[in-house]
Amino acid sequence: MSRPRILIVGAGFAGYRTARTLSRLTRGRAHITLLNPTDYFLYLPLLPQVAAGVLEPRRVTVSLSDSLPDVRLVLGEADRIDLDDRTLHYTGPEGEGGTLVYDRLVLAAGSVNKLLPIPGVAEHAHGFRGLPEALYLRDHVTRQVELAAASDDPGTCAARCTFVVVGAGYTGTEVAAHGQMFTDAQVRKHPLRRGMRPRWMLLDVAPRVLPEMDEKLSATADRLLRQRGVDVRMGTSVKEATHDGVLLTDGEFVETRTLVWCVGVRPDPLVESLGLPMEKGRLLVDPHLRVPGRPELFACGDVAAVPDLENPGSYTPMTAQHAWRHGKVAAENVAASLGLGGARTPYRHRDLGFVVDLGGAKAAANPLGVTLSGVPAGAVTRGYHLAAMPGNRVRVAADWLLDAVLPRQAVQLGLVRSWSVPLDTSSPEVARVPGGPGRRQDASARSGPGAALAADTGDGGTGAGGPGRARPHDEPAKGQPGSGPTQVRPGSGAAEPRSEWETAKGRPATGRPGSGTAELRSEAETAKGRPAAGPGGEPAGNPAGVGPVRNQPGGEPAKNQPGGEPARNQPGGEPARNQPGGEPAKNQPGGEPAKNQPGGEPAKKRPAPAPPPGHPPPGHPAPGPVKRTDVPDDPDDSTKGDS
Repeated sequence: MSRPRILIVGAGFAGYRTARTLSRLTRGRAHITLLNPTDYFLYLPLLPQVAAGVLEPRRVTVSLSDSLPDVRLVLGEADRIDLDDRTLHYTGPEGEGGTLVYDRLVLAAGSVNKLLPIPGVAEHAHGFRGLPEALYLRDHVTRQVELAAASDDPGTCAARCTFVVVGAGYTGTEVAAHGQMFTDAQVRKHPLRRGMRPRWMLLDVAPRVLPEMDEKLSATADRLLRQRGVDVRMGTSVKEATHDGVLLTDGEFVETRTLVWCVGVRPDPLVESLGLPMEKGRLLVDPHLRVPGRPELFACGDVAAVPDLENPGSYTPMTAQHAWRHGKVAAENVAASLGLGGARTPYRHRDLGFVVDLGGAKAAANPLGVTLSGVPAGAVTRGYHLAAMPGNRVRVAADWLLDAVLPRQAVQLGLVRSWSVPLDTSSPEVARVPGGPGRRQDASARSGPGAALAADTGDGGTGAGGPGRARPHDEPAKGQPGSGPTQVRPGSGAAEPRSEWETAKGRPATGRPGSGTAELRSEAETAKGRPAAGPGGEPAGNPAGVGPVRNQPGGEPAKNQPGGEPARNQPGGEPARNQPGGEPAKNQPGGEPAKNQPGGEPAKKRPAPAPPPGHPPPGHPAPGPVKRTDVPDDPDDSTKGDS
């Protein structure tokens, strides 16, 4: 008898707990498959400490393969579920498609950033739901403080050191608290203009901070934030976001380069495509976490509307505490439905208290209903997180100890760019990349050397958006630093190669003395054998999706450059065409006639006089070009790039 197939979608709190519990209950009597975009479980409550430089990113991640040895991990994102055929279609990290078959399906896809119809927010704000967003915010805040310290303009300095956080729930409150401490530590090393200090604003339409918590805890958090200098404004939100700042609902315009969106979350859009009964975007399930009418389908975590048996008529809130416990009950009921466990059990949970980390040794907590604040609350909060984490406890504790005795390292690594972490995304845990699978991107975004700096200095918008800011789905512009290559046409008028520094600065290529204007051809046109635009004409652009620039940071080394592939017809390289030992050049005696020559019809069967030895034919560049094999034939096909 074949073993039943159990498929779990998502490895957040609910999905990870489901997989771990099922592995223990089934003991090899079932095939367990876990589909997730990343190979790690993210402990989300400690993400603000990553953005503030307290913890290193890997401290809050737990390897799925190491901690779930009996579970098959499939990297990818679910695209479509066929409930009748019991199949799930997904897209892998490199664009490849796949299909998974199941006997039991557990949906635990989690949640994404919640958007509101406010002008400019989607373009100028960034969320805080995944590790890439935390890394971007850490780099962005560091950059703004460093640029502000170097600025001579008081207005620019004030705008760069103003950070607006929208949403005074758990995440927003912790981001503002840790952020204020982080920037205060930075300005001790990079002093600002006299009398200026970083300003953090916390906005929410709610009447108080942490409205979902006890009023005593809310008052404690509010008091501590104000003592540290955070500008807490309740009953106020953003009316419009622009390049220069945000317009508040009370009419005030705040100049800023940073807008952090922590308003809330919404269930993953995957569940909306199923056509099943929903409750405010969440899939309706019974107390056993099973979808009515679908005995093979279970849901838990943020995507499931689970009846709260402790409060009849309501549903459990979308919190990590509930999601973690949903996973355990879902696993037990899935095993029971397959005859691999005991009887089914309904989900029932009574809150044991809440903890909010406010940075340093301070926190607000009410374990078992006992209200705590200050250092005792900080000790309870960190003890709770260490107990709740499924791994990395020693490393996390070591980082906390080092942070208490050593200054934080405030450096910007530039690993995550603004355009790679858009607010409107169904996968906040995955950073966007140029030419990524299924993400066709325009050619207007900027990347490459200096682009991250330009995005925050006003040269191309700001890190929070603005005119010239890279749009969420954009690919680096072709012909810009970090984009596809612009090749120099051999022969008279060829441009001198530009250095990496000149390319990053955007300086034009300089023609050789006496050679005239340089003629440039795109990589795709070179591969296709198309002629370049003549002097005075518009240079041919490089289509999106061609690939990384050669001899640019992050790209393939240029041929005949140090570290690159040897140039053809050079010592150690492949012989050039029409050279001794090489393949005959096209349109040469014994070679294939050249195609798409200037002047009309393709030059098929057109006779060409043999050139003198060692010289190119009249009016034809030497010795090529040779068609590349590392780029797609179709220059518009951007789906073949590596993710």
